Amino acid sequence: MRNEMMHRPVLKDEVLDLVRNRQNKVSGTLGEIQAQATIDNVPIIPNETASFLKFFLKQIKAKNVLEVGTAIGFSASLMLDAMGEGSHVTTIDRFDVMIKKAKANFEKLGVKEQVTLLEGDAKEVLPTLEGPYDFIFMDSAKSKYIEFLPECLRLLKVDGVLMIDDVFQAGTIMHDIKEIPRSQRTIYRKLNELYDVVLNHEDLTVTILPLGDGVLMISKDVETIII
Repeated sequence: MRNEMMHRPVLKDEVLDLVRNRQNKVSGTLGEIQAQATIDNVPIIPNETASFLKFFLKQIKAKNVLEVGTAIGFSASLMLDAMGEGSHVTTIDRFDVMIKKAKANFEKLGVKEQVTLLEGDAKEVLPTLEGPYDFIFMDSAKSKYIEFLPECLRLLKVDGVLMIDDVFQAGTIMHDIKEIPRSQRTIYRKLNELYDVVLNHEDLTVTILPLGDGVLMISKDVETIII
């Protein structure tokens, strides 16, 4: 379950220490889940990404969120905490072990009534959803991001934001493909395809943030996006 790329940060150690360790950790029961996940090397978002996500959702006043990749339910619970009363997260995961842990955490945190956990492959689940969503958080198989992109953009409201996590591959995304281990080349190709599509699209506003292993922020400027 260990995400090796999270242990190969792009930022200098002193900068990483500032953004990851000097910012406040999550408090309460959710903070306990965060701390235990860190100890167990469960791949949840790092503290700097969690801090940004909570801050950002408050600023855009999101209430209806879609998440692709539930894991143990940490991010979904964090987003609900940030959005407050009347908010809802629809989250998708296909791994039984993660689904079981997520359900237990939602119960422990008292947020299960605010979560719709859809069990299955996002490729099959996304076309069944209607939206629109204020915000979409995609944190799943990196090689599938480009595949999920059209449906996520369909489901996103105009001026809504799609946040895609782990897009740097520890900085190797800009290396020559010959330097990439063969086991990582599919991810390398698919992430570069994602960059090529969104960075050059006239109907999307895009920025890249050096949080964790990289975050791609995409805002939808028009109702219908053709990819």
